[in-house]
Amino acid sequence: MSNQFQRVAEAVTQRIGDLLGAQVTVLDSQGRVAASSQPGQCLDRDVALPLCLPLQLDGQTGEVLVAEPADGERLSPRLVQALVDLMVNQATVVARLPNQHELKSKFIHDLLHGTQRDEAELLREGQILGMDFSRPRAVILIDAANFLASVGTWSGAEPRRAQLVISSVVSFFQLPNDTICAYIGGGEIAVLKASSSRDLEAWTEREDGSSALNPSWSDLTALKRAGAALLTRLRSDTQASISIGIGRYHPRLTGLTHSYQDARAALSLGRRVHGQNQVHCLDSLGVAAFIGLSDESTKVDLARHLLSPLDQEPELLTTLDAFFRENCWPSSTAGRLSIHRNTLSYRLEKITSLTGLDPRRFDDGVQIRLALLLRALQAESAHLMGKCPTASVPSPQSLRQTPNVTSG
Repeated sequence: MSNQFQRVAEAVTQRIGDLLGAQVTVLDSQGRVAASSQPGQCLDRDVALPLCLPLQLDGQTGEVLVAEPADGERLSPRLVQALVDLMVNQATVVARLPNQHELKSKFIHDLLHGTQRDEAELLREGQILGMDFSRPRAVILIDAANFLASVGTWSGAEPRRAQLVISSVVSFFQLPNDTICAYIGGGEIAVLKASSSRDLEAWTEREDGSSALNPSWSDLTALKRAGAALLTRLRSDTQASISIGIGRYHPRLTGLTHSYQDARAALSLGRRVHGQNQVHCLDSLGVAAFIGLSDESTKVDLARHLLSPLDQEPELLTTLDAFFRENCWPSSTAGRLSIHRNTLSYRLEKITSLTGLDPRRFDDGVQIRLALLLRALQAESAHLMGKCPTASVPSPQSLRQTPNVTSG
């Protein structure tokens, strides 16, 4: 049974039932009830009825069962047949028109996939569809394919199940409606989450030392906390495997395209590296982000974000430079810096505290080293173009001198 057949059947039964004052039921070609004017009180085709009329719609067949009116009035089969045909034609035209949900979903799908339309035009259309884009928004991408696939192949079931997930999202964030959520196909639901500090206050802990130097990464920690809480709620509501990708905030309405690309990349890489039922974000993927991302500017942004807590700590950057030059051996690093090993240990602990990455651990060490190299190359490129680097970073030459990272 197609979704369109279902919608036409619902419209026909309700309208004819109201006009004739009689109970009306539509059966599909398998004799299953598609719709009834009195839900829960469907007519049986094997019971003697005044009328049993054929129904044809886009190559699908069915039957319209009309009971005797409550007032006992006799029905003219020819008149009722004409009425059914008229109602079917009208309902078919309406069913073929996109409804508000479909228009909104298409708008969000096109927006996230980088439509080339003028931003002012997009803002107007979004406003008509009830979407407020005056506040900064970032994309939370929900992979609900496991939940949606469990309904089988009936074409009308997948969108309805997607709407159940959207309703859960609306309830979780206490939204007035679902206008900023849409099923975009492929088992994925996009949430255009308002991401200002006020909107994320419930998940914000200012002690985390997040840097405000790069606005695309601001409040990302709070977004990840919100995503983790949302994941718990969705898994409880659906009893299915769910994964979430978090995108950064990017300025302007067209920035949602970049936020979606962030979330999509994080979700794709994260599922392969860390598995299902988790929240994935670019800055939580470790070395995989630097290897798996194809966009160089995103990798440079990620490197700058990871190292931003050290921007005002040139001594710690010098320590890292020496640590990697000495293949991560504490004794030789302390000798190179002319400091005590306890002092080196203190500095490495401080680096770990500020960045969340421990240079003494292999994966973290490789991640820091790659981030340093990318940021140094970017600074060198900016310098060659006549721009001044904004932070003190080790030179690319010094970082290239230590091809191996080993534990010390």
